[in-house]
Amino acid sequence: MSKFGLITKGLLKENPTFVLVLGLCPTLATTTSAMNGLEMGLATMFVLILSNIVISLIAPVVPDKVHIPVYIVVIATFVTLLQLLMQAYVPDVYETLGLFIPLIVVNCIVLGRAEAFASKNSVGDSALDGIGIGIGFTLSLTVIGIVREILGSGSIFGWKFIAGDGVLAFVMAPGAFLVLGYLMVLFNKLAKR
Repeated sequence: MSKFGLITKGLLKENPTFVLVLGLCPTLATTTSAMNGLEMGLATMFVLILSNIVISLIAPVVPDKVHIPVYIVVIATFVTLLQLLMQAYVPDVYETLGLFIPLIVVNCIVLGRAEAFASKNSVGDSALDGIGIGIGFTLSLTVIGIVREILGSGSIFGWKFIAGDGVLAFVMAPGAFLVLGYLMVLFNKLAKR
C-alpha cells in the first residue's frame, strides 16, 4: 500500500467510527459539542501515533505470550504523558474531557491498531497508520459533535446562530445514538459510491 493510502484508509475504508464501529464509548460520551469531539479525537490521535511507533519498534523482541500486556503498558505510558501535558498546558480541556482521557488506554482503536498493524509493519508505516486512523477518528467525532451541537443548542463550536434552545435530547445520550446511527448510514451510502 502507498504511503498516501496508509493515511487515507482511516478516513474512508477503515474509518474507526463509521466503518469499523470502534471506540464508541468516547464517541457517544464526549461529542456533546464539536469542540469536545475535536479535542477527544486529537488526544486519541496523539496516543495512537506515538504508541504505534513504539510498538512497531519493540514488537520483534516481545514474546507472543506477553505482547498484549506490553502494548497496554506502552499505551498507558503515552496516556499518562498526555494527561500530564493537558493538566499543565490546557487544564480546561482536561477538565472537560475528564475521565475519558485515562480510558484511552483501553480504547479498542488504539489497542486494535497496535495488534493488527503496528506490530507487523515498519515504524514509518505504523506512524502513517496512526495519523490516518487518528484523523479519521477525529473527523468522525467532530462531525458527530457538530450535528449534536447544532440540533441540541443551535450553535457550532460555541457560536450561537439559532435563537432559542435546541432539542435537549440531542445533547444527551439518546441524541448521541440517533446522530451516530444516521451518520453511519449516510457515511456508508456515500462511501459505496
